[in-house]
Amino acid sequence: MGAMERPPAVDALAREIAGVGLPHPLLVDAAREAIAGGDPSSARRRAEEIAAALLRPVVNATGVLLHTNLGRAPVAIHQPAGYTNLEFDLGRGGRGSRNRHAAALLARAAGAEAALVVNNGAAAVLLVLAALARGRGVVVSRGELVEIGGGFRVPEVMAQSNTALVEVGTTNRTRLADYRAALSGDPALILKVHQSNYRIVGFTASVAVDELTPLGPPVVVDLGSGLLDAATPWLADGPPPWLSGEPAVRQTLAAGAALVTFSGDKLLGGPQAGVIAGRADLIDACARHPLARALRPGSLVLGALQETALAYLRRDGNAIPFWAMATAPVARLRERAEALGVGRVVETVAVAGAGSLPGLDIPSAGIELDGDYAAALRGGDPPVVARVRDGRTILDLRTVDPADDEVVRKTCHAALLANA
Repeated sequence: MGAMERPPAVDALAREIAGVGLPHPLLVDAAREAIAGGDPSSARRRAEEIAAALLRPVVNATGVLLHTNLGRAPVAIHQPAGYTNLEFDLGRGGRGSRNRHAAALLARAAGAEAALVVNNGAAAVLLVLAALARGRGVVVSRGELVEIGGGFRVPEVMAQSNTALVEVGTTNRTRLADYRAALSGDPALILKVHQSNYRIVGFTASVAVDELTPLGPPVVVDLGSGLLDAATPWLADGPPPWLSGEPAVRQTLAAGAALVTFSGDKLLGGPQAGVIAGRADLIDACARHPLARALRPGSLVLGALQETALAYLRRDGNAIPFWAMATAPVARLRERAEALGVGRVVETVAVAGAGSLPGLDIPSAGIELDGDYAAALRGGDPPVVARVRDGRTILDLRTVDPADDEVVRKTCHAALLANA
């Protein structure tokens, strides 16, 4: 810009880039930043960067079914503008409970007396500890003092709930005698935490739920991943091999656990939520705690969770996108890859993700492109997120909805043409 040139007016520049599709105040922000940076011509690029940073649909071709950065389980939410009977009893015509909908259905599906829904899995653990063990001890095996994503650690959750951590056993071996020795301190709870995001192998020992329940204190089990029933009655062919050994809510409760906590957006296949299921008296104590109001989800989450629970009760796994994707036959994925007509058809390995089923692979198929096209694919509309390995771009179709195959094909063609 010449020394005597006057910069364009902010509002005029904002109107020039109106085609980006952002509200005018955001276009003004982009224009103002461009002018302040001495490069008015960059206003459109800046506006496009703002648009790209907004929450938007993407196609997940990474092969990670529960991709935390991409929202974990894919969930469809269709709710017209209007009111719901969230806390209204239509029969009595008075105040009702938000626990009578999704929570009650999940309790029924899991074989629990009652259930309570909060906003995520960590909140479920926090509320249980705060409501049932405040100021008292909670017994935990040293091998279960886990850290999940974002540096979230079990001991820190316990500190926030004002409970005292009572560690027993060692990192790799904890015996029933270790738990029994801790009873002298009159603990409020015994907490078992599923090692859902790692494995300890070799010289190991742990104590099963049914061995702990006779000790006296209620046994609370944080399953994290949220497999509802090990028998998977919602799948016509029963449990897939890669699910072998994953603990489930129904079986854990049947073994004597007083409460089980788990996430809604992992193996349950629903929206982000935390679920507490088990004894009605303990659920009621959690629901009456002041934190319950702060941690409760809204009607959109509860509505999506209700639809997920209804699908389980209908035994309709295909209505839950996670299970439809996770159990799709490899032969069908290969057919879809061949039909795309782009790249090479390859066998791949998908994973559950989100700290679920660590170390377990799910056979899959997709396409492979020579070179790194990840950035070009992300520039599509909608963006396609793939993975790059050894200089090759891999698009795994296990995590792609068949309805998005044409999007993948067009985006790949565009990326290849741009690089030709």
